[in-house]
Amino acid sequence: MQDPVYSPFFGIMGASASIVFSALGAAYGTAKSGIGISAMAVTKPEMIMKSLIPVVMAGIIGIYGMVVAILIAGKLQKISNGYTLFK
Repeated sequence: MQDPVYSPFFGIMGASASIVFSALGAAYGTAKSGIGISAMAVTKPEMIMKSLIPVVMAGIIGIYGMVVAILIAGKLQKISNGYTLFK
C-alpha cells in the first residue's frame, strides 16, 4: 500500500496548529492575568508579587506548544523516505 502524497501536509499542519493555538492560549491567559493583576494592585497592593504566578504559567503554555511543534517538525520527511500518514 502506497502512502498518499498529502501525508507531509498533515504533519506541517499539526506543527503549525500546535504553535498557533498554544500561542493564542498563552496570549489570552496573559491578558486575563494582567487584568487580575491590575485589579489586585488597586485593592491589595502588597499582593502584587504573588499574583504574577498566573502570568508565568500562561507563558509556559506557549513554550510547551513550541516544544511540541519542534518535535513534530523534526520528524517530517519526504514521502520517499518513508513518511506515512500515521506519522
